[in-house]
Amino acid sequence: MSTASFRLCAFEMMTPVHQSPGLWRHPDSRIAEFDRLSYWADLARTAEDGGFSAIFLADILGLYDVYGAGVEATVRGGVQWPLLDPFTAVSAMAAATDRVGFGVTASVTYEQPYLLARTLASLDHFTHGRIGWNIVTSYQDSAARNLGLQEQIPHDERYDRADEYLDAIYRQFEGSVEPGAILADADAGVFADPARVHPVGADGPHVKLPGVTLAHPGPQGTPFLFQAGGSPRGRRFAQEHAEAVFYIGPTTSHVRRFVEQTRAELAEAGRPADAIQVFAMVTVVVDETDEQARQRLEDYRRYVDVEGALALFGGWTGMDLSGLDPDAPLEHVENETSRTALAAFTTQSPDREWTVREVAEFVSIGGRGPVIVGSPQTVADELQRWQAETGVDGFNVCAAVRPADLERFADLVTPELRRRGVLAEPAAGRTLRENLTGAGPRLPEDHRGAGFRHGTDTIVTEVAP
Repeated sequence: MSTASFRLCAFEMMTPVHQSPGLWRHPDSRIAEFDRLSYWADLARTAEDGGFSAIFLADILGLYDVYGAGVEATVRGGVQWPLLDPFTAVSAMAAATDRVGFGVTASVTYEQPYLLARTLASLDHFTHGRIGWNIVTSYQDSAARNLGLQEQIPHDERYDRADEYLDAIYRQFEGSVEPGAILADADAGVFADPARVHPVGADGPHVKLPGVTLAHPGPQGTPFLFQAGGSPRGRRFAQEHAEAVFYIGPTTSHVRRFVEQTRAELAEAGRPADAIQVFAMVTVVVDETDEQARQRLEDYRRYVDVEGALALFGGWTGMDLSGLDPDAPLEHVENETSRTALAAFTTQSPDREWTVREVAEFVSIGGRGPVIVGSPQTVADELQRWQAETGVDGFNVCAAVRPADLERFADLVTPELRRRGVLAEPAAGRTLRENLTGAGPRLPEDHRGAGFRHGTDTIVTEVAP
């Protein structure tokens, strides 16, 4: 068994159902408290005690309305609705901890880059550098309609806009306010040095930012950059910008293929092959013994919401499976929704033909990722096997019953991983980037964003005193 170390993230969402429809009804669940700040502060402490490097907070901006051409199944099952704003809770979660980081999702399609930069900078200050940004382009027609568009921007065009958006973000975090600009010199009466503060100077077809950024950058400058796109265009975007990517694959072969592809494409793009860390999603059901864990999983199956699972799948893929023969095979259809989600069951699974029934059963617990079941020793064995067979840098651990499964992981699996010396844990007093990469707090010099630091970008000009 490989003894290579790996990192852990907790995969969460501020909603009753994240990846396992129906499990909110389980007696061990406390997720009905998802609208209480104390719930999320407790969860942050649990993750930190369990040696997790970060809590990754997923988000969407619309309701899943594909299944049955409506939102009834989504609303009835609490399937990622109601959904609270994760940005509002991070400060409280950070105040309850001092090591774990926070990856917060924000969409480049709908968020204004000028205001998002202020929000991220604020959180980077308040968390002492423990904030990361999960960059998404969004994939729901319902979000587009509710946010002022008739339909989604086409898939690849969303990423074209995202490239320009990221450059505008880098200009704010890396070039607009130089290090040392904040003086707070009471004797001289100078709070900030105007000579070290510059216009953003973004002037593209999608993003125009002529003035100075609104907030001075935090300890990391640009927050740590997560990304989760698995389409060819999404991977190309990641090659330019990401420092870590999340991937969901049902088997080690799926994940290994993605990791190898990512490493090869990084080398082609001129970045180091290890410039991006890959985290694979897993759902873990653990108990004292293998038999007890299997019984726990069987107990979970009693609470599964199949209709909710199909509503979830429809939202991910844009495919409405309502009214179809449960034993009909799933076919691949190109649309403007999340292409990776559907491909996992179709074009990326050439050795298997999925039926509607099998998709519903698979998605019901753990979404599109694998479910690891067993004793602490068995779970640790499986995590090490996955790491050895795929080459991932860590795991995005999802809980079926929340927060009970994360608490059991911290109580049972983490001590076993520590005993084996394979859990790479964060340290207090370090930024998220330092804890995840082992390097410094700022973007590395070979990252695209570093090219926007003052003195390297000829577009940036001085602010008149």
